[in-house]
Amino acid sequence: MTDIFVFGTLRDLSLLEIVLGQLPERREGWLLGARTVCAAGHDFPISIPAAPSDRSPGLLLIGLSADDIARLDFYEYGFGYLRRTATVTCADGTLRQAQLYRPTDGALRPGGSWDLSAWQDRHGAVTRETALEAMSYFGSLTSAEMAALWPVMGARAQSRLAACTRPAPVRDDLPSRDAVVVERTDIPYNKFFRLEEHHLRFPHFDGGLSDPVSRVAFVAVDAVTVLPYDPVRDRVLLVDQFRIGPYVRGDAQPWTLEPIAGRVDGGETWEETVHREAREEAGLTMWHLERIGTYYPSPGAVTEYLASYVGLTDLPDDAVGLYGVDHEAEDIKTRIVGFDTLMAMTRDGRVQNGPLMISALWLAAERARLRTLPRPDT
Repeated sequence: MTDIFVFGTLRDLSLLEIVLGQLPERREGWLLGARTVCAAGHDFPISIPAAPSDRSPGLLLIGLSADDIARLDFYEYGFGYLRRTATVTCADGTLRQAQLYRPTDGALRPGGSWDLSAWQDRHGAVTRETALEAMSYFGSLTSAEMAALWPVMGARAQSRLAACTRPAPVRDDLPSRDAVVVERTDIPYNKFFRLEEHHLRFPHFDGGLSDPVSRVAFVAVDAVTVLPYDPVRDRVLLVDQFRIGPYVRGDAQPWTLEPIAGRVDGGETWEETVHREAREEAGLTMWHLERIGTYYPSPGAVTEYLASYVGLTDLPDDAVGLYGVDHEAEDIKTRIVGFDTLMAMTRDGRVQNGPLMISALWLAAERARLRTLPRPDT
C-alpha cells in the first residue's frame, strides 16, 4: 500500500474519483518550503522550491492499492511526470513519507500564481469530461498514446459540454435524446477524428420504435468560422487551402476558398477561438464580431457543430500572405476581394464552401448596418 500526495488538479475530488474509479482515504497536508504555481503556458500547476516559511497545500491519499497506482501512473506518466518521494506534513503536525508526481527536470517552467478554485471555475468541467474519455483507455492504450490524444479529447469534451450548456431551443413536439435506445456502440477508428458505430432504435413519429439500425458518425468537434470584413474599404479576406474532402471525392482542384476556420479547443469559448484562428491563419486582429448563427453543416453523418461570425477588421492591400501552424501541417494563402466580387463568386460557383456561402449572404443582408458601426478606438 502506498501514500500519494497530490497538490494540483487532482485535489478536485470529482476529477480524482474519475481517475481512480473511487475516492480513497485522504487527509490534508502540506509540502513545507514549497510553493504551488502555474506551469508557464498551461492551466495546471507545478510545485517549486520556496522559502522555509512557504507551504504547498494538497491531499495525502492513504493506502493506495497497486491498481490505484497503475491508474494514477497512466494518467500522469504520458505527460512526462514521474513519482518521487517527499515528506508531507499532515494537518495534525505529523510527518509522513509519500510519493508525488513531478515533471522531469526542466520540462516545465514556473509561471504565475495558481488557485484551485479559479481553475475549477475555468477549466474543471472540461478537464473532468476529458478525463472520462482518457480513463476509458486504461488498459488498452499506453500513457503516451493517451497523452497524444489529450488535445483532441479536450476538444471533444468541450463539444459535449457545449451541447448540454448551450443547447438549441427545444421543440415540444419532438422526443428527447433519452428516447433513443442504444444497444451497442463500436469505435473502429480513434485518432484526430474518430468513428462511432451506434446500433440503436429511435422513436418513430407514430409513437413506436424503429427496427434495430446501425448508424455511423464521423466524430468531429465544435468549430468556428469567421469572414473578415473591412467596412471602410468594403472588402473581405478569404483563405485558400488544400482539403482532403474534395480530393477524395475526385475534384480536379481540391483547394477551396473559405472563411478563416478552426476547431474549438478544450476550455475555449467560440469567440476566443475566432481571435486565435484569425491570428494564426491571417495575422488579423478583429475589432468587432457579429455572430451569424450556429448549425450542423452535415448532420446525417458528422457531429461537427459550427459557430459562424463576421469579424470587422482592417484589410489594407498588404494584409495578404502565407500562414498556417506548422505542427498542424497547415499551408494557407490569404487573398482580399471586394464585396461585389465576393457576391459574383457566390453566384457563379467559385464559392463552394458552405460556411463561406452562408457568411457572404449574411453579409449582403447586414452590410449597410455594419458600415455604420463606430470603431471602439474612435
